[in-house]
Order: sequence, then C-alpha cells, then structure tokens
Amino acid sequence: MKNNLNLYLIEFAINALLRAKSKNIFILVVFTLLTALLTAVFLITGSIKHELQSTVDALPQITVQKIKAGRHYDIDTSVADEILTIAGVSEAVPRVWGYYYFENAGVNFSVVGIEQYEAQYKDSFAKLVEKFDFEELSSQSSMVVGRGVKEVMSSSYYKEYFNFIKPDGSLKKVTVAGVFDGDTELESNDMILMSKEDVREIFDMQEGKATDIVVKVPNPEEVTTVASKIKLMYPDTRVISSTDLKISYQNIFDYKSGVFLALFVVALFTFFMIIYDKASGLSSEEKREIGILKAIGWRVDDILKEKFYESFILSFLAYLFGILSAFGFVYLLQAPLLREIFVGYSQLKTSFELPFVFEIQTLFLVFFLSVPIYIAATIIPSWRAATLEVDEVIR
Repeated sequence: MKNNLNLYLIEFAINALLRAKSKNIFILVVFTLLTALLTAVFLITGSIKHELQSTVDALPQITVQKIKAGRHYDIDTSVADEILTIAGVSEAVPRVWGYYYFENAGVNFSVVGIEQYEAQYKDSFAKLVEKFDFEELSSQSSMVVGRGVKEVMSSSYYKEYFNFIKPDGSLKKVTVAGVFDGDTELESNDMILMSKEDVREIFDMQEGKATDIVVKVPNPEEVTTVASKIKLMYPDTRVISSTDLKISYQNIFDYKSGVFLALFVVALFTFFMIIYDKASGLSSEEKREIGILKAIGWRVDDILKEKFYESFILSFLAYLFGILSAFGFVYLLQAPLLREIFVGYSQLKTSFELPFVFEIQTLFLVFFLSVPIYIAATIIPSWRAATLEVDEVIR
C-alpha cells in the first residue's frame, strides 16, 4: 500500500468511530472541554498580560510622592522646578489627581487634572488636549470621561452631568463635555479628565500643591541614577521608577498566574489520566477487530494507518471545537468566573473587557499538548495487538 493518503482507510476509520458512537462522543466531549479550558487559560493570561504591559509602558519613568507618617501627602509644586536642575531630566510635571468613590455604583473613578498648555506626560493626554480645550472646560466646569465611566454614570441617570461630593459635604456639578477611548482598556475604563482647578476643588487641595510629580528622563539608562539623586535631595519622598512598577505588576501577575497554573495542572492531569487509560490496553472488542483485519489480509502498517486516522479525526475535532469554544468563552462572553482570578471580585472598579490578543504559539502549544499525545496513546496499544498472532488476538 502506498504511503499517500488512503481515502478508503479514512472512510473505514470514520465508520469505526460511528460504530462505537457513545464511547467516542463521551471522549470527544471530555477532550473538547479540557482543550477549551487549557486554551482559555492561555488566552486570558495573554490578554491581561498584554494590557498590563501596555499600561505600564505608558506610565511615567519616575514618580515622586511626599510621604509623612508612612502615608502619601500632597507635595509642593516647587519641587518640580528643583528636580529640573538635575542633569538628565527633561521634564518634571506636577500631577493633580485622585480616586473618587462613587457609592451609588460601588466603583472608583480616577480623576485627573489637565492644563491646556502644560507638557503632558502621556501621549494619550496630548492627543486629548488637541481634541478638547481644557481651558474652556475649566470656565464651564466641564469634564471629559472614559467610555467605561460614561456607562456607569448613565446607569445611575447621570447622562449630562455629575455631582461630586466635596470633603466639606457640598456638591460640585460638573458637565460631561465629551467621551474618549484610551490607548488601553484599563485607561479609558475609569478615568475622568478635567482642569486642575476643578480637581483641586473636588479634593480640597491647596493651590501650589500636587498629588505627585512625574519626571521624564530621555535616556533610559539614566533613570536609576536620576531616581537616586531625587531621593538624596528629598529623603522624605517615595521615588518610584517605571522599572519598580514593572516588577510590582509582574509580581502580582505571577502570583495570580499560580492559580491559573493550578487549573492548568488539574486539566493536564485529567487529560493524562484519560490518555493512560487509553494507552494501558485495548478493549476485547477492539483487539478482536484488529485480529479479524489481520485474518482477512490487512498488514500491520495498514492497521496502524487506520488507527492513526481514527485517533487524528477524533482528537483534531476535539482540538478544533475546544479552540473555538475558548475564543467564544473568553472574547465573546468575557470569561465569566475564570477572569475573576486575575481582576478580582472587588466591586470598586468599572467594567473591564479583555482585549483580543491572538498568539499563534498558543494554538501550537495546545495542539502539541493534546493531539499527538492522544494519537500516540491510540497507536501504541494498537501496534502491540497488531504484532501478535491472529488466533492469540482473537482469543
């Protein structure tokens, strides 16, 4: 028999699968579920890691915070001018921002102050300054909100404006002047932009004070050196570099990845239990079938080819259904329950959608963890049975 594709063997393999319909359907369903779980784990991990990396890359190179009694306090804006005297520093921008808790929806908004003619530390803010006139927004007590914020406000009937509760208990009405989509889902998810003057009023922050100071260093090699110099100049500050943030984010990601790893191991263990059971031997009916095929003239390589087609069809269908199910579960349904392992069950956040990230290596990894192993688990016991004498196999 030639080594090319044999349609008659494929037809025989399909009929063999249909003869043991109940058993093969059960294997197909279990195999599909395991493949879908493994793929979903990889997809969720890849999506969140991509989003976190994009967010960290957009953060300032150095952030300087005032610390008093172990807590974060407002810092003098004059510190920015003194930081600019350090060699290697191109910009030092005082930031006025804070978290505002919206009790009605049980979420936190990030309220950020923007000055129209000030250097922006993020490219996305620079684009928004070109689109919106924050000097005019200040005169009208207006703000620009992220899409996620707009949805939360609208659900609480704040469609045209929002009432901020100031520390003294009075209200500040701010009109919604526009909606923006950030460079990342996390950015536009909970952010509100308005003038620094309005932010200071909402958080009762004095003029000449800022939440923190962000520092830009053109040469990435000098970031650590500049951070050390700032710490020497201001020992009562916390100096956070982008490298520190990346390490912190990675530690959190690695910790939560451990829970996903546990799921991954459980899924693999279950899969290999099925494979072990399959590889430990054929049923008497399968052995009898091989014996009959040998008796009517089938050679060992013919039997192995037929078993290969049989196992490939079943495992590849399970792989295909599992991959499609995982993509639908993660990107259409947004991975209910599984995604909470990473993003948490806390209600102090607006809704977050997993960004679509396609990595071809994920498909290859899941394929090689499933299809070839199942084929091998089918071929090996079939080969053992096919090499025995016909009468011994049938008996």
